[in-house]
Amino acid sequence: MKHGPAVRRRKLGAELRALRTSVGLTSGEAAGLVGWHQSKVSRIETGTSGVKPADVRLLLDAYGVADDQLRELLLVLAGAHDGNGRNHWWHAYRGELPPTYRDFISLESQASAMRTLETSVVPGLLQTPEYARAVTCAAVEGLSEERLDALVEVRLARQDVLRAKPPLTLSAVLDEAVLRREVGGPGVMSRQLERLTEAAIMPHVRLQVLPFAAGAHIGVTGSFVIFSFSRTSDLDVVVLDHLTSSLHLERKEDLEAYAEAFDSLLAHALSPEESLEFIAGMTGDT
Repeated sequence: MKHGPAVRRRKLGAELRALRTSVGLTSGEAAGLVGWHQSKVSRIETGTSGVKPADVRLLLDAYGVADDQLRELLLVLAGAHDGNGRNHWWHAYRGELPPTYRDFISLESQASAMRTLETSVVPGLLQTPEYARAVTCAAVEGLSEERLDALVEVRLARQDVLRAKPPLTLSAVLDEAVLRREVGGPGVMSRQLERLTEAAIMPHVRLQVLPFAAGAHIGVTGSFVIFSFSRTSDLDVVVLDHLTSSLHLERKEDLEAYAEAFDSLLAHALSPEESLEFIAGMTGDT
């Protein structure tokens, strides 16, 4: 099982190694250019040790990397703030959030696109405050009111990625069960369906419903998220959530399999226009 930070370190290291070899430098020569020992370059490239943004800048300068977008992406992976001002705001909630959730938020804040299949609940990025509160209460029993408030605040703060410039591109397939499951009562569910309708007309949000009539489909094994990053697909990662942990898949074969699965789901789901009509019909029923 690989967790977010380990995945990002390995991917960052692989990208730096590719950049070094593209300019014809050995790891020893690269180390000499920045005044390090060769072993430090090797540890960074294999992902066995973390690396500071300042050190990444030194290497990028040594390799003559002038592509601003690529530089920014690699610096964000190393822990720097990105150009959209998406800093590590969730650190303020460090005591409230388990490591796997912090890892997920970190990936979400750095990604340029997100594809998700949801089979049980509305995606966190599209939840209303009332819905988020009801889901959190059900998922984590025995919460104090203070901690519950904090977790809901985090859920809502995550949604800023959809309002950023540029915003996260979101493609979500929702099983009909997500819409039928009455979370928080009829009033909460009615407002949540209205929120989905509002989100679906945003230019960077694609929402499709997978109706019960579609029958069995490749997504019956469970929900998943595919994060994609600008400039390079080598940094993409699939996240599978479990009750107490998350699994991060980064192998090319896994990424291809989940990308194909998502495309299959899109083909079986209602079109975005049909999905809007479907949700509008449910709104009238609530």
